[in-house]
Amino acid sequence: PGKTMMMLATTLVLASLALGKSDPLYRIFPQRTSEEAAVIEWGHSAIISALDGAVANFGPQTSQGANFEVETAPVLANPIDGVGRWKKSNDDETLSDFDREYPGKLKNAAAVEGNMVIMTDAAGLSGVTMARIAKESGAAALMVVNTDQNAGDFIYSLEAESEEEAKYAEENIDIPIVMVSLQAGNVITTAMATDASDPNEINRGAGLPDRVRLYAGGDRPFFEDAVSKTPVVYLIHNMLTSEECDALIGTAEGKYDRVDDTTGINNYLDNTMASTEANGEPSAVNVDRVTLWKGGIAGKVIKDVDERISQVTGFPPEHFSDFQMNKHVKGSAHLPHFDVNEANGVMATITLFLNDVEDGD
Repeated sequence: PGKTMMMLATTLVLASLALGKSDPLYRIFPQRTSEEAAVIEWGHSAIISALDGAVANFGPQTSQGANFEVETAPVLANPIDGVGRWKKSNDDETLSDFDREYPGKLKNAAAVEGNMVIMTDAAGLSGVTMARIAKESGAAALMVVNTDQNAGDFIYSLEAESEEEAKYAEENIDIPIVMVSLQAGNVITTAMATDASDPNEINRGAGLPDRVRLYAGGDRPFFEDAVSKTPVVYLIHNMLTSEECDALIGTAEGKYDRVDDTTGINNYLDNTMASTEANGEPSAVNVDRVTLWKGGIAGKVIKDVDERISQVTGFPPEHFSDFQMNKHVKGSAHLPHFDVNEANGVMATITLFLNDVEDGD
C-alpha cells in the first residue's frame, strides 16, 4: 500500500491561503533548522520572557553546548548600527574591501566589554564585519537586529560573504552571533520600560533587562516567518514529539470517513464546508477525516498537545476546536479554501504534520 500523510488541524479563534494565478511561486520551507535555533531569555522563575534567534554559521554553534551559552548584561551599541556618521574614506588600495568596510571599535566599547552587544544591520555591513566590531569592542556575544521593515518576523543565519571573511571568522570570531527580528529587538529594548519612562533614555538602553541568557534552542518550539502579510503564515518547528504524533495517529486509526463536500450542505459540527467548485466537483479530493472530540474524557496526549499549543501560541485551550485529523494518500488534494464559517468565527488555523513520507510517495 502507498504511504499516507496524517495531518491534525486544530482551529483556533481568520486564516486563509488562496493564491491567484499572478502570485509568485512558493518558497521552499523549512529554511531554518533546530541547530540554528537559539533562545535569548530574561526574567525570574515567576515571569520568564524569551526571544527566538538564528545563529550565524560562523562563530560558536549550538552543538558546542556550554561554549555557546552566555549569561551577561545586554548593551546597545553606540553607534547602534556600528557605523553612525562614519563614512568610508579609506582609499588605500592595498586594503581589501573587508578591511575598508571596518569602521573600528564602538564608541562605548568600555561598556560593551564582557556583555552582549545589540546592533542593527541598518548600515548594510556584512555579518562578519558586525561580528568583528563586536569582538574587537570586547563583547561576549552579538545580537543583530534585522531592521528590514518588510521582513516581518523573518530572521536567518548570517554567513561569510567572501573567502577572506570566512577565513577571518574562523580565526578570530569566538563569540556567539545571533539574529533576531525587528519586533523582537523592540521587545527586549523596552522590556523594563514603563509609561513614565523617558523615550530618550529608552533609546540609550534604559529599557533593557539587567541580564539575559543565550542558549541553544534544542527541541524547543520556534517560529519561522513564511508569509509576513495577508495572510500571515508561520511555520512552527518542534511542536510535538514523535511519540505524541504516533499516539494521535493510533487514536484515529479505523475511525476515518471519506470527506464528501459535494452535497451542497455545510457540516458546521466538524467544520466541513460545502465545495465552492463548479459542477459539484469536490475541493477535498481523496481525503479521509475523523474528529477527535476532546471534552472531559480526552486522554493525556490530547491534553498535553492542547497545553503545548497554548504555551507556544498564547491562545487559551478553551478557544481551541476539537482536533480534526485528515489522512492523505497519493493523489489526495485540498484546494485553496477558507476555514472560517458563519458558525465558528475562526481567527487562525494550526495544521500539524504527524508523519513524513519518502519523495515520490
